[in-house]
Amino acid sequence: MTFGRVNPQHRLDEQGISGLGNVYYNYQEADLIEEAIKRNEGTLGQGGAFLVSTGKFTGRSPKDKHIVKTDSVADTIWWDNNAPMEPAKFDVLYDDMVEHMKGRDYFVEDLFGGADPAQQLDVRMVTELAWHGLFIRHMLRRPDRDDLDTFVPDFTVINCPSFLADPERHGCRSETVIAMNFDRKLILIGGTEYAGENKKSVFTLLNYILPGKGIMPMHCSANHANGNPVDTAVFFGLSGTGKTTLSADPARTLIGDDEHGWSDRGTFNFEGGCYAKTIKLSAEAEPEIFATTSKFGTVIENMVFDPETKELDFEDDSLTANMRCAYPLHYINNASSSALGGHPKNIIMLTCDAFGVLPPIARLTPAQAMYHFLSGFTSKVAGTERGVTEPEPTFSTCFGAPFMPRRPEVYGNLLRDKIAKHGASCWLVNTGWTGGAYGTGSRMPIRATRALLTAALDGSLNETTFRKDPNFGFEVPTKVLGVADILLDPRRTWEDGAAYDIQAEKLVQMFADNFGQYVPHIDDEVKACAIG
Repeated sequence: MTFGRVNPQHRLDEQGISGLGNVYYNYQEADLIEEAIKRNEGTLGQGGAFLVSTGKFTGRSPKDKHIVKTDSVADTIWWDNNAPMEPAKFDVLYDDMVEHMKGRDYFVEDLFGGADPAQQLDVRMVTELAWHGLFIRHMLRRPDRDDLDTFVPDFTVINCPSFLADPERHGCRSETVIAMNFDRKLILIGGTEYAGENKKSVFTLLNYILPGKGIMPMHCSANHANGNPVDTAVFFGLSGTGKTTLSADPARTLIGDDEHGWSDRGTFNFEGGCYAKTIKLSAEAEPEIFATTSKFGTVIENMVFDPETKELDFEDDSLTANMRCAYPLHYINNASSSALGGHPKNIIMLTCDAFGVLPPIARLTPAQAMYHFLSGFTSKVAGTERGVTEPEPTFSTCFGAPFMPRRPEVYGNLLRDKIAKHGASCWLVNTGWTGGAYGTGSRMPIRATRALLTAALDGSLNETTFRKDPNFGFEVPTKVLGVADILLDPRRTWEDGAAYDIQAEKLVQMFADNFGQYVPHIDDEVKACAIG
């Protein structure tokens, strides 16, 4: 039987997916929670939040992600970063998954990615779990109810955690599989309950499609000045660099916290919600995000909670350090209703330098911005993983390598061209360590980082004096109101200047070793920015 609202010409039967149990189309939040509770998928928490565990997988499985190598994409996919799958193997995988689905209940949500109507991608999400339907309703954007009567998906995503792939039969790596077929306009996900695979599969689609239209897809947060969308800023950064925290500024309007596009019309959010980490989340440091954890329908993933009171434990990472909450964007008071902004006036690239070498802020030329964008640097610290005894560099090109189906230079060139065309100011901001490396120095004061960002965003930072950094060649301010001068010169913050020099030389070489992979694919202007 079928329930809910759907285009009668585009039900699953019309797509060749038949023989299922009950199919629930476009259920809203309350009904999805009701169905999830009936199926023992989770627990109702304080304020009506929904508490779930994702079982074996508490994060993404990037090594199990495949793109089907058809003729239409064979020459444009970055195969060093994306595992290929043979078309014939995908066909078998699809047939086996659809056969497995027969007799089981499924939930269908018809949604779209992209707040700009001219660029939106209509996506049908078919999920075995009711709470996955709730999750993706938060993460993607919801059509008006009347539009569901004529909704036709551009792509369909089928997520079936109970289906286990056969590596030999299906041409994949393990029982877990994420397989994307551009020709058949299908994505298949099996063997994992981690909900993040749903949204990241859609973003990977957009990251492939949009560059072909001259649009820059960005793994970044974004905001604009209150009442002034023209004054837009974007914040690139890997996990732990402060991307979500620093973009959630009461003095500015939040466009989104994770994925955006930059077109000839300006900036637009891909999403309709936020997916925030909750480890050590506090009402004092991040009151708006904290408040969402007790709001109706917020999905709380992999958090320890009191079984009687349902009180969440934000310190207990025994299930995972990657515990998260997913909620609609309108749960943030200063969120943009349109999720649109102007062309970025400022581009912030966030890094957490555990080596204590980089300054708290530096101004970048367009070519330097491309260099640091391709590098995508942050660092792990001792104690975060077994065997890590000193800071280790992490380079993730374009600040999001796992979601980049095209070669990095495609995105880098797009970014540089748009910076040059629209005159954006570019800044590298270090939220990591000062006065020494991790274990010796201290974390960069958040007040100093906010003061520097305020000066960058209001334009006053461009009016100060700058010095050229001897290690990286970018410009570093020498004086900023509200920030101690010594903090702006990392070498001066170290007790032993010679020790700083040794550490700096080491980090420069790490950058150089990593960047060598891009040198054959970039022009002379960017090559001139290469260090080491």
